[in-house]
Amino acid sequence: MAVVQSTRPRQWPKNLLVLAAPLAGDTFGRRDGLLYALVAGAAFIAASSAVYLVNDVLDAERDRSHPYKRFRPVASGRLAHTQALALAMCFALAGLVAGFAISEPWLAAAIAAYLLISFLYSAGLKHVPFAELACVASGFVLRVVGGAAATHVPPSGWFLLVCSLGALMVAIAKRYTEFTVLGSDAAAHRPAMHGYSLRALRLAQRAVSVIMVGSYALWAVGEPASAMRIWHLISSIPLAAALARFDRLTARATSKPVEDLIARDPLMVCCELAWLALFAIGL
Repeated sequence: MAVVQSTRPRQWPKNLLVLAAPLAGDTFGRRDGLLYALVAGAAFIAASSAVYLVNDVLDAERDRSHPYKRFRPVASGRLAHTQALALAMCFALAGLVAGFAISEPWLAAAIAAYLLISFLYSAGLKHVPFAELACVASGFVLRVVGGAAATHVPPSGWFLLVCSLGALMVAIAKRYTEFTVLGSDAAAHRPAMHGYSLRALRLAQRAVSVIMVGSYALWAVGEPASAMRIWHLISSIPLAAALARFDRLTARATSKPVEDLIARDPLMVCCELAWLALFAIGL
């Protein structure tokens, strides 16, 4: 149970981002594309598990002073450091091998890039303001790229831009909610917080949200003149509503993970489903 908890099962759904490019393109590309996408998802679950284990080992001392993270298996002593590192090596190798197992070296390259950036983040970049936000955001984008590589569905520039902005917005929201919960102790737990302020994070989150909606609308306008373009333009309304709801949820002092705010708030989910329905009709 300690091992399972350390791999953060509640974070696994984010690996469904490997389906983003095929769904946006209305095709799974190659034959048995869905199967290849699922392999990519499993590969990122393994790779992210390796990252979480290494990060828990490096942050064990700091986590013990955190009100919630002190219950993590490594910080609480339920999982030894040597065991965690050995498991991390196995998970990392499994993620890399998955790409070659389906004869898709670009998936392996995406996994390798994810592991490299994540380990550099754990080793020291997480203490560098702004750089650590880029590292967190890159994890989401690389999942999208990995899914596109596995299914042979090339993503468009607009698609990658919108995904990147969404990932950056989530990363900023993570820091903002952490700041509101820990207050003056936030910098003691995460030194990078010295480079931020609540006001700056709030403004940055809102600015990125506006640019994201604008980029999405510009993509829709650039679609061929057809019913598809109309529905995709209309779908920007529930997308904007979802981001407005997200802004309201993150404004509260909450210890809930940002992912829970996205996936568990009823109104937020309704906005997301409305966007998905309109987007699907457009396709």
